[in-house]
Amino acid sequence: MSDIFALFKKIEKKNDAPSAPITHLIVGLGNPGDKYFHTRHNAGYLMMDYLSQRCSTQVNKLKFKSLVGEATIAGKRCLLMKPQTFMNASGEAVQQATAFYKIPMENVLVFSDDTALNIGRVRVRKKGSDGGQKGLRSIITLMNTDEFPRIRFGVGQKPHPDYDLGDWVLSEFNKEEQKALFSAFEKAYDGVVKVLEGDFDGAMQLCNGK
Repeated sequence: MSDIFALFKKIEKKNDAPSAPITHLIVGLGNPGDKYFHTRHNAGYLMMDYLSQRCSTQVNKLKFKSLVGEATIAGKRCLLMKPQTFMNASGEAVQQATAFYKIPMENVLVFSDDTALNIGRVRVRKKGSDGGQKGLRSIITLMNTDEFPRIRFGVGQKPHPDYDLGDWVLSEFNKEEQKALFSAFEKAYDGVVKVLEGDFDGAMQLCNGK
């Protein structure tokens, strides 16, 4: 019996041990609310849901104007974040979290949608412009830099030039598109690991091909 109590004490000590400090921020861009859940603009949110499942964690605590969770990926302690500010103000959440944890922007990885890419395509970039994506624009504006990595997920181009872009990105994926997007998430997960390891060339080789 005493051996069992000793085991319990060991377990308690292990559980009470402080976790490593947060050094990286991973942000999935999207809009909160059930009506936006399966929309094209929420590809970043959906990738975050996939990532959190792969990491056996949950992104469900309210902090920094976001739902957040924690995970260790590629040996890096990461804060996983889904801003609840709506897309156009995503930078506010990133600004708060990076200030609190003193995270440099090169350690911030952002997931977003990209209407210039076909469904199922993934593109890793080490830095760059917002490309018309308003969540990225908000982050770039408030953080005063575009030098942070991002992984963009193709959500398809507008059906025709006169189609309103806002209506398009707020439209839902059909079943076949959802399957293609899920396959993209599987590929992107390996890209996330490479990015966190600092191997951007490896991440781009894995993800950026057709």
